[in-house]
Amino acid sequence: MTQTLVAETQLDTVVKKSLFRVHATPIAHEDDAAAFFARISVPDATHNCWAWRLGGRYRSFDDGEPGGTAGRPILQAIDSQEFDRVAVIVVRWFGGIKLGAGGLVRAYGGAAASCLKQAETVEIVPMRRIGFHASFGILPIIQARLTEWGATQESCQFDENGAALEIQVPAGNLIPVTGSLQDLLRGATLRMLDDDEAQS
Repeated sequence: MTQTLVAETQLDTVVKKSLFRVHATPIAHEDDAAAFFARISVPDATHNCWAWRLGGRYRSFDDGEPGGTAGRPILQAIDSQEFDRVAVIVVRWFGGIKLGAGGLVRAYGGAAASCLKQAETVEIVPMRRIGFHASFGILPIIQARLTEWGATQESCQFDENGAALEIQVPAGNLIPVTGSLQDLLRGATLRMLDDDEAQS
């Protein structure tokens, strides 16, 4: 089950006198992660290490720690708990005792994992987007059935014959919903907008 965070969360962990302050947040775009890191980073902290995961895209940053000892363990904490659309930053204040490479991996990864474990989460339901045209007579019938289908209306552009709609449907409901739409629209063309974007 892939999940994301409901809201931003924070947790402090102390390892051999070093303070590791973890902040985690849900993200929808890469720009959200960059803005989050810019807001949370502490300029006078020893290190501001981070990672994010957004579908098949991800990045991590060690911020001066030995390569692979901070950002990658944070990313592994995200992935091991099956999180997606999440950004995590760990701000470290050095306490005077060196941890060594293995100790850093355990400290950053463990702090990030503990923060994510205590956070409120929500399952990510895969959605598909469908585009179609509906006449004025059929439009309210379709809109009334969106809740029953677990669907949401993304856009509705009116013209002289009705409206062009885009709706989001849970992937698991796609076949029954498209069947119902084709019955209501009497065989009118349905466009799978996700497929259009994949080909563009």
